[in-house]
Amino acid sequence: MAALPPLPADDFAGATPAFSPLYQQIKGLILQSLQSGEWKPGEAIPSEMDLAARYRVSQGTVRKAIDELAADNLVVRRQGKGTFVATHAEQHVQFRFLKLVPDSGTPGSEGPAQRDIIDCKRARASAEIARILALRTGDAVLHARRVLSFAGIPTILEDLWLPAAPFKGLTAERLADYHGPMYALFETEFNVRMVRADEKIRAEPASDGRELLLKVAHGTPLLSVERIAYTYNDVPMELRRGYYRTDTHHYHNTLS
Repeated sequence: MAALPPLPADDFAGATPAFSPLYQQIKGLILQSLQSGEWKPGEAIPSEMDLAARYRVSQGTVRKAIDELAADNLVVRRQGKGTFVATHAEQHVQFRFLKLVPDSGTPGSEGPAQRDIIDCKRARASAEIARILALRTGDAVLHARRVLSFAGIPTILEDLWLPAAPFKGLTAERLADYHGPMYALFETEFNVRMVRADEKIRAEPASDGRELLLKVAHGTPLLSVERIAYTYNDVPMELRRGYYRTDTHHYHNTLS
């Protein structure tokens, strides 16, 4: 995508609401470029000097905008190398959305999970799914189900619902053949990057066939995690309901 022309100084205030601080306006313009795919996940964005020239603002203003984008985990600063678009292909980003860790280890210490794709099929959005994904009832969605195992023990059962249009061509075979994180698949093959998520956590008894897939007794307590993941501009792109065994793992989150 060609670079946007610099905004004339006398027109800049009209680009965003007048009450918005200048660095917030620059953040919004950089976010537009990220959303449009001008800079791909893992690629470097222009230097602060180049961005300052592009938008006709000071480097300090650009730096403050990038600081906020970095705090939002949208870009990553690398000392001596520049600033890069964050990608789910990087290990530290992978575990940002996976909070289940082994009782006797750390995130990633068990190696990659063994994945069993149960299904991936088109369906019609129920009223509940449509509301969560900002669709209309009956719109096409993809429903995927998979089991993640560690050391041969099925540990996580996940059901995912995705709007069908952005993920056209996603099949159980493609999910099974891709060996990286699912969110990395979404960003590299479907140009959908998950940038934040909301989660609800509760305890539920294993039932409705989940006990069979997780190989536990009926009624065994499971950790139920419902996640809504969003792409840029808070557009919901995934509903994920996970059921976690916690006999050898626990949910870990660092608050700051």
